[in-house]
Amino acid sequence: MSDNHERALDALSRRGRLRALETARGIDFTSNDYLGLAQSRELARAIEAAIARGVPVGAGGSRLLRGNHPEHEALEAEAAAFFGGETALYFGGGFIANTAILSTLPSRGDLIVYDELIHASAHDGMRLSKADAKPARHNDAQAVDDAIREWRASGGVGQPWIAIESLYSMDGDRAPIGPLAEIADHHDAMLVVDEAHATGVFGPDGRGLAAELEGRENVVTLHTCGKALGAMGALVVAPRTIRDFIINRGRAFIYATAPSPLMATAVRAALDICRSDPARRARLHNLVSFTARELAAKTRFVPSGSQIQPLIVGSDGTAVSLATTMKARGYDIRAIRPPTVPEGTSRLRLTITLNVDEAQIARLIDDLAAAEAENAA
Repeated sequence: MSDNHERALDALSRRGRLRALETARGIDFTSNDYLGLAQSRELARAIEAAIARGVPVGAGGSRLLRGNHPEHEALEAEAAAFFGGETALYFGGGFIANTAILSTLPSRGDLIVYDELIHASAHDGMRLSKADAKPARHNDAQAVDDAIREWRASGGVGQPWIAIESLYSMDGDRAPIGPLAEIADHHDAMLVVDEAHATGVFGPDGRGLAAELEGRENVVTLHTCGKALGAMGALVVAPRTIRDFIINRGRAFIYATAPSPLMATAVRAALDICRSDPARRARLHNLVSFTARELAAKTRFVPSGSQIQPLIVGSDGTAVSLATTMKARGYDIRAIRPPTVPEGTSRLRLTITLNVDEAQIARLIDDLAAAEAENAA
């Protein structure tokens, strides 16, 4: 390793920002397995049945080079019907899918206006895009509209693209999807909605917060499969022309080995559970409401209204110290620091899943309040 790498790692360590891999230990308050499907018997049985009928573990190549399996196509057909879009395209993960959308679809001369808190994968896609890109204040629909108007006034003649998350991964708050859809219609813009943390949790049958927009010609949605759906991969739901264009021009799709056909099987099973077992979502929303009441009663933290609850403490050191204390008390909860979140907003990211119950949540919040008091002393 070069001296530059050593110095960079040392600098991260001094600032309390050095990352390291940790295995899962303690009560789960950090995963995105919102519906508790990742270790469920339902998905395991679906995989077992697929293996029994000869579905392979690996695809053996890219989708365009023999890696296209009937399980991929069955999932895409079912996902398009489930989400209400014309077509769906299955990727190996949400990061690669988001990168593919924004690096492939906007063209030279276009403008991408994106929420300033959008996923890192979107930033990587925009860096690879030939289109110009401009940030807009978080959840500020007027700022998006102003950016497009200013671009047009300065001579912009291409197509505008608006890129957002429906539920933000580090703050747990919702985008103003309705007003943004109206802005997209007014400016003949394309609206790209990353539903990563809403899929399976919100909307009819867990179809997401942008469910009513699915099927529109100017809307592309991304539904990741490794969070509430408990499996792996991501589905891009879009008009057929968009799907075909990604297949032909999307380097992140063309040159990637296809996802495991067994994962496609698991995602189909997860979609069926979303459709047939609404009680899972109801239990999750009850736990989220319980968490909000406990936080409001016992701490200074403001409830987010979703299964993602930021506990913003400010400094990197405070976040790391508090996370360490909570881990020592048996909870798996992690410190999130810049550049993942803005400077001065280091936090613990608390997630509520069906892997915990009310008693564990109440105990966590009691211990959190005590740890905060100890740190303040």
